[in-house]
Amino acid sequence: MSALMSALDINAPGLVALTAVAAALAIWLIIVAARLTQRPRNRPGIRVDLVDQARELKALGQIQEAVFLVRGETGMSQRAAARFVNRL
Repeated sequence: MSALMSALDINAPGLVALTAVAAALAIWLIIVAARLTQRPRNRPGIRVDLVDQARELKALGQIQEAVFLVRGETGMSQRAAARFVNRL
């Protein structure tokens, strides 16, 4: 091991710092990949008939059913679907 370290001419603090940077980069890449899989960019838009159905349910006072419908059809989170229905 010491022959390898002397060949690379890296001291112990430098090796620790290099390892920390590599670990931080790996963690950052994992986080970015996880976020990208949760929010696909190529989602199709919301269909007009879905908007009409959700608006009708909201007018009838069935807000939770409208949110459930939007979530089921689009894959939105509970919070995003509720926000969408409230803005109709």
